[in-house]
Amino acid sequence: MFFKIKFYVTLVFWALLLIPSTTHAEDKVFLKVGEANVKKSLLALTPLQYYGSDKDSKNIQAGQTFYQVTYNDLDVTGLFKFILPSAYLEDVNKVGIRPAPGTPGGFNFSSWKTIGTEFLIRGGYKVLSGNVELEIYLYYVPQGKLVFGKTYKGPLNALRKIAHTFSADVTLNLTGVKGMFNSKVTVARAKKTKNKKGMWTPGNKEIYIMDWDGANTQKISSHQGIATSPAWSPDGKKVAYTAYAYHPKSKTRNADLFIYEIESGKRWLVSYRKGINSGANFLPSGSEILLTLSQKGSPDIFRMSVDGRTIRRLTRGPNRAMNVEPAVSPDGNTIAFSSDRSGRPMLYTMTAGGTNVKRLTHAGRYNSTPTWSSDGKKIAFASFTDGHFDLFIIDKDGQNLKRLTKSFKKNGKRANNEEPTFSPDGRHILFVSDRTGDRQLYVINPDGTNERRITHDSYDYFKPKWSNYID
Repeated sequence: MFFKIKFYVTLVFWALLLIPSTTHAEDKVFLKVGEANVKKSLLALTPLQYYGSDKDSKNIQAGQTFYQVTYNDLDVTGLFKFILPSAYLEDVNKVGIRPAPGTPGGFNFSSWKTIGTEFLIRGGYKVLSGNVELEIYLYYVPQGKLVFGKTYKGPLNALRKIAHTFSADVTLNLTGVKGMFNSKVTVARAKKTKNKKGMWTPGNKEIYIMDWDGANTQKISSHQGIATSPAWSPDGKKVAYTAYAYHPKSKTRNADLFIYEIESGKRWLVSYRKGINSGANFLPSGSEILLTLSQKGSPDIFRMSVDGRTIRRLTRGPNRAMNVEPAVSPDGNTIAFSSDRSGRPMLYTMTAGGTNVKRLTHAGRYNSTPTWSSDGKKIAFASFTDGHFDLFIIDKDGQNLKRLTKSFKKNGKRANNEEPTFSPDGRHILFVSDRTGDRQLYVINPDGTNERRITHDSYDYFKPKWSNYID
């Protein structure tokens, strides 16, 4: 399983090329994320040079894989506009990855300045006995400076992780904030099947975990039924989810809450009270979870220890109102949730103890699935308006409501965009859209820009959750 791959990286800073030590820390932040939608920086991401003597096709493919993963990572940031190779004034295969005149046969900064390059990435690699060693540099061309240079080492089967690590280093050095590229996503997934009437319907739903870009998919449940609403523990080691499990004594299925431990593969029941045990959300401590229970009538939100032994009720209606989908703020002090206590499902907030309930949204017919930004200042959610769902974002105090999505199906009808989840760095929102006919995963920036599709298959995806933990 990909989570058990022992990946290691050796970081070697090239002393002769580092920015002078007199440079202040603030000078190393080249890009301000808030300004990325105004002007994208011109980036030349050149193909890697292969230094090895064994030109096996797998070794050559390794460089191409690294390039593709890195390109996708940096492209999704929205920070860059890539310079086409046809515009290069140098043959990148015939000059070195370090600059002349300090390096004989090295590249010339002037060749890149002429075409307006702001940032240049040059690298080379070799493969020995199934292990890859990558030497790569990021340069700031206008000043002819090295931003950073490192050597990464690891097994070939960890190549994607190495690429994600390099991309995270790029964003950290340019923006001061580490990228989310080594983070994971958990999601419910179903394969469509034809019923007796020839209609396509979702099959069994099971829980999966994957890289943020949809790669390295791993199935972690096998209930042969419906499993849904997964949620990560704060340390990224466990996933809580709900499955309609079979109870032999009563010969019925019930919506029970499970926790799965990724490293060991262990799974245990946390709550199997009669009725709904769903909508789990870990508190920052990792020792407690929020969930919705309905054993006493209408669904209400409870706070429970992860072993299920202690439980505290946080909501009580009012008037048998439904209270569901609890989402705790990053600091653990505030809970956002959906409730129909006003007549229509709207979003509310309350303290972690269940007090000081405030209504957050007033627009739309049905507001659901709140998710907090990593800084705790904003909440994204789905709202059903004019016959379809779209994503919206709002300040935690209910101000500055903004629509993020608007898309159409092939037949011209409005598509549904729903079930948002913030990335751990707060720069992206993952969500589900049915614009292609299948429920696929997409990502968008919190300002509504840089929308793109993540999955490209025939599955249906439900209730994705982005891990707050970055490996």
